[in-house]
Amino acid sequence: MIGSIATVLTILLASYGVHQLANARSFQLFGELTHRVDTSHKVVALTFDDGPDPAGTAPLLATLAEADVPATFYLTGQDLAKYPELGADIARAGHEIGNHSYSHERMVLVSKDWVAGEVADTDQLIRDTGYTGPITFRPPNGKKLVSLPRYLAEHNRHTVMWDVAPEAELGENADAAAIAEHTVEQVEPGSIVLLHPMFPGRAAVRDAVEPIIEQLQADGYQFVTVAELLRYQRD
Repeated sequence: MIGSIATVLTILLASYGVHQLANARSFQLFGELTHRVDTSHKVVALTFDDGPDPAGTAPLLATLAEADVPATFYLTGQDLAKYPELGADIARAGHEIGNHSYSHERMVLVSKDWVAGEVADTDQLIRDTGYTGPITFRPPNGKKLVSLPRYLAEHNRHTVMWDVAPEAELGENADAAAIAEHTVEQVEPGSIVLLHPMFPGRAAVRDAVEPIIEQLQADGYQFVTVAELLRYQRD
């Protein structure tokens, strides 16, 4: 009886450990991971996950152009394959494009070959947009365990997470004002902001981008891409 209880407890503890590791924002088993840059400079990176999508791409690009602010778009291969012209619009506007996998499936307990296909196929679609800059990687749902970090480390690829995620904290029903307020309150020098503004149901997130930019600029912040932000990391 005692042995059975010990076995169950061991399994539960191991499962909890795996869950914590897969969801860790500031640690992975292999390679480089950044969730925020350690700097005294008031710089911040806006990052947008998913897409491209007709509902979100043009409005976001217009808002960013009006403010003359760069952003980093973590796009999926399946959406790039569906809307290649929207990916090209993002590249032509001068923004950074990152890899958010092809299928947006959770990349834990998967084979290395499957990971390779997800990353490489999306890399090619990103290059097909005309984008020539660095391509960092953001795991779907922020989940990674062994195969993904190992593959990225072997190919000298940087994993980028985040430290400010208003939607996760406030829920999907938050309005634009609440999203903007939470974001501005949480940002600090070197922050990486995660937003999901692409799809039709994310109008509130799209509407929050302009006040986020305006309020952070009023606080003295400069917006940079992820690649630019990484250069501010203290040794």
